[in-house]
Amino acid sequence: MTDLADLFPGFSSHWIDTDAGRIFARSGGSGPPLLLLHGFPQTHVMWHRLAPELAKKFTVVAMDMRGYGWSSAPSSEAGAEYSKRVMGADAVAVMEDLGHARFRVVAHDRGGRVAYRLALDHPGRVERLSLLDILPTAEVWKNIHSGLTPAAHWTFLSRPAPAPETEIGEDPDGYFRPQMAKWEKDPARPVFDARAMAHYSAAWNDPSRIHAMCEDYRAGATLDLAADEADLAARKTILCPTQILTGVSFLTRARGETPVEVWRRAFAPDAVGEAIDAGHFLAEENPAATLAALLGFL
Repeated sequence: MTDLADLFPGFSSHWIDTDAGRIFARSGGSGPPLLLLHGFPQTHVMWHRLAPELAKKFTVVAMDMRGYGWSSAPSSEAGAEYSKRVMGADAVAVMEDLGHARFRVVAHDRGGRVAYRLALDHPGRVERLSLLDILPTAEVWKNIHSGLTPAAHWTFLSRPAPAPETEIGEDPDGYFRPQMAKWEKDPARPVFDARAMAHYSAAWNDPSRIHAMCEDYRAGATLDLAADEADLAARKTILCPTQILTGVSFLTRARGETPVEVWRRAFAPDAVGEAIDAGHFLAEENPAATLAALLGFL
């Protein structure tokens, strides 16, 4: 992957040893520490349009979660190594290694699931939390099982190994690129920088990372769901200020509730939020509006 473009000029590169192996991260800027967590099927590169601007006010750390990008992809069965609890522990290890005991977090998609689990498990770590275009995992599965929302890739990727890995492995680009196009607001309008897409493609063409992403979703269907349900039953909530940013076309409205209302009912009773004129990929489809919303909150 050495021929891939550097989309974070001026940022430092780090390889940090954790229980998952080596986690790759980029850091830059100065000010309060801010962790950026990416979504599926992307890497830390998804932040390339926002990180330089955020670095004017924050010490920005953008990491590849385990199994994604340039980070290690530990072998796993039944999602064991890819629960959001252990992935959240990776984030703590990375930030501690870089000298940050407490930090703000902005996270998208699967990274958002890591981030809110981190905030629930380690409330003293997270000062402010911004979640981009997700609902709680337990809520998503409830809506899938009730037929309110389509199962889509959630049930496919969480099927037992090696069925989804084998199917995806026959043509990774042919699986992932159409998936991403479906989640954009306007697939006819180019959204992704070709250099960023080259990073994503290089990662998802690695069989170990295809397996890791499936394990991520298997954990979501079992371990992460159980963790959510336990905390909901205990009425545990996120203690730090929480922002919910959503696109206008990806999340479907279920049971008459907005995404912010769902989060208030579940884990973030005082959450604030707003909609961004974008599909699912807020940071790349509408970076200006996303940045303005983040700066107003962070």
